[in-house]
Amino acid sequence: MNTILKLEHIQKYYGNEGNITKAIKDISFSVEAGEFLGIMGASGSGKTTLLNCISTIDTVSAGHIFLEGTDITEIKPKSLARFRRENLGFVFQDFNLLDTLTISENIALALAINKVPAGSVEPRILDIAGKLNISDILSKYPYQVSGGQKQRCACARAIINNPKLLLADEPTGALDSHSSQMLLSTIQSINEQLRATILMVTHDAFTASYASRILFLKDGEIFMELRKGNDSRSAFFDKILNVLTMIGGGQSHVC
Repeated sequence: MNTILKLEHIQKYYGNEGNITKAIKDISFSVEAGEFLGIMGASGSGKTTLLNCISTIDTVSAGHIFLEGTDITEIKPKSLARFRRENLGFVFQDFNLLDTLTISENIALALAINKVPAGSVEPRILDIAGKLNISDILSKYPYQVSGGQKQRCACARAIINNPKLLLADEPTGALDSHSSQMLLSTIQSINEQLRATILMVTHDAFTASYASRILFLKDGEIFMELRKGNDSRSAFFDKILNVLTMIGGGQSHVC
């Protein structure tokens, strides 16, 4: 398989000599094209810091991160915004939609920023809206739709430019259980049908059970890796809970 993302001995620490906090101590792993990887860990385990380093929001203190062979730790600051636009998609807990724009216009904004020709914007919006089941709300504004619909809009905006890597940070954190399940099914279909490569950070076992592989962090290091394989989602969920019991973490219910 083709390796999309590769981390080599990543370290991240804050502070100065005499008062240094190591958020990430020494982490190495790879992500294959089309993989759905979950990152889990208790609060303070380093999972959000790791995501920020991969997304280039934060810089690493040591080590290298490669995205399809490009060492993103060596990209100059003035080139980072362009790199993110062309290679990464983001799904945030708080949607980050603009209330003054319709759902369609929010999705179109991602295309406009990448200077996609005007003639191809609407067909691409209609295509992705159909796949994510939001065609009937394209003319509405964010305040007129449910939290789950807002998050599917955010997913559409994140993947419409066909990013190499989709990063999801606690995507169900602001949703109720029903909306969470619908969104996770959507993310799973994005992975399976569109072959999107997804890296998702979550503290929730129910959310993590949709991934195909999970890395558990503890004290800034990889504590354990868990693969779904041929397990049912329910069986995978139970295995996730067992690991969380060892390292400390939250839990939910799976049906």
